Amino acid sequence: MLSYEPLTPTSFLERSATVFGPRLAVVDGALELTYAGLWERARRLAGALAAAGVRPGDRVAVLAHNGHLLLEATFGVPAAGAVLVPMNIRLSAGELAYILDHAEVSVLLHDDALTDLATRAAGATGLRLVPAAEYETLLAAAEPLLVRVEDELSPLSINYTSGTTGRPKGVVYHHRGAYLQALAMALHTRLDTASSYLWTLPMFHCHGWCFPWAVTLAGARHVCLPKTEPGQAWRLIRDHRVTHLCGAPTVLTSLLAHEDAPARALDPRLLACVGGAPPSPALLERALQAGIDVIHLYGLTETYGPAVVCQPQPEWRDLPIGESAALTARQGVGNVIAQRIRVVGGDGRDVPADASTVGEIAVRGNDVMIGYHRDQAATDKAAPDGWFRTGDLGVVHADGYVQIVDRAKDVIISGGENIASVEVENVLMSHPGVQEAAVVARPDPHWGEVPVAYVTLAAGARATGEELIEHVRARLAHFKAPKAVVFCELPKTSTGKIQKNVLRQRAAG
Repeated sequence: MLSYEPLTPTSFLERSATVFGPRLAVVDGALELTYAGLWERARRLAGALAAAGVRPGDRVAVLAHNGHLLLEATFGVPAAGAVLVPMNIRLSAGELAYILDHAEVSVLLHDDALTDLATRAAGATGLRLVPAAEYETLLAAAEPLLVRVEDELSPLSINYTSGTTGRPKGVVYHHRGAYLQALAMALHTRLDTASSYLWTLPMFHCHGWCFPWAVTLAGARHVCLPKTEPGQAWRLIRDHRVTHLCGAPTVLTSLLAHEDAPARALDPRLLACVGGAPPSPALLERALQAGIDVIHLYGLTETYGPAVVCQPQPEWRDLPIGESAALTARQGVGNVIAQRIRVVGGDGRDVPADASTVGEIAVRGNDVMIGYHRDQAATDKAAPDGWFRTGDLGVVHADGYVQIVDRAKDVIISGGENIASVEVENVLMSHPGVQEAAVVARPDPHWGEVPVAYVTLAAGARATGEELIEHVRARLAHFKAPKAVVFCELPKTSTGKIQKNVLRQRAAG
């Protein structure tokens, strides 16, 4: 007899409501929800959407900060059989309008504080707007509903890319991929019922790297943080005995730079999952010195978040902190549900594992998107041979671990020589006075391009541009050293990534 049930991440909440029903599931300011309560609200949302005319396959968007509304929608929209469209709250009304139209959204749920932005984005489209106050009324009147998934490869959600080089693309996730990716995140980060997860990563970004489902399947606690303010984050970490958080390296940098950062390991010990950009060994060393364990994750919107994990090896614990940090700074290997990560040359063949031959990182498997919504040409271009090309350049070490050397678009070509911006940034970050650094190309009439560094100094630190240039020249070939250093606050996306496209425009100007 064949026993088969389609996979869907919504089933994790259904199970946890049964197994962990009275346990605290969500802390969102003064609001607290048990797992039974969260499941009830998710099913009531499904019922409310059905009563409003939403049918299976229709698109429902959410514009909200990290909080119970977005978390409930992550389960409740699929429970109605609909497709979820999480929206970046930092986009302009025009950018959001494009997404609403492109995704063919019929209902937009939003925080009350974002009513003006939601209204301007919706314009005269005729889609239904549901602010948080009305949301509560709808839930109270609705009958709980659960539409069972029949095809696990059917669309679960559409997640839009940042669109820094053009219109954002709609990345389509299926139920099976989200289910398996959540299992991988729970396993690699060792989530369990004693865990408490702080939402420093936006839930709208790749579904929070699938952690809404991962935390839920473990029966752990969601601690919501609408805005990543370091002082508030440290208060919640201590008050709720937080064990896990995620974010870009800049998030960890800002936490460690705050006056409330611990001088030694907290109890319970904190695990920071870092991804979105390569963390420097210097940052990882600072975290370890503060008693914070770090897992380095790598992925894209197209891979449900982290498809690659820098799998810690037991013997790394016995190494000096600097050596351990250098190993942890690599991107790593495929997570437990991924296929082997490849680095391929221009001919499509794997490069040798010599830590020096550069190729493009390619991925494939259950944690890769169905494709781009309404854009078959872009889908075909991204995976010409069935392997999705990430646009990141990397090398393979002898132990099989992949390491990024740069984004293809971030490589600086100066006088015919390639300069990896990440390499220069890592050296700058090793200077004790540097908190953050980004290196981009500046047009040059003689060399074509030259590297320019944008630097944020640590609180109370002093350094000159000449000092930092010499710091790099002492450690790298002289042509790789920045020709100028600009001290400033670095522009960032809503997920904490440094916006190099903005810096390139500044340098060109």
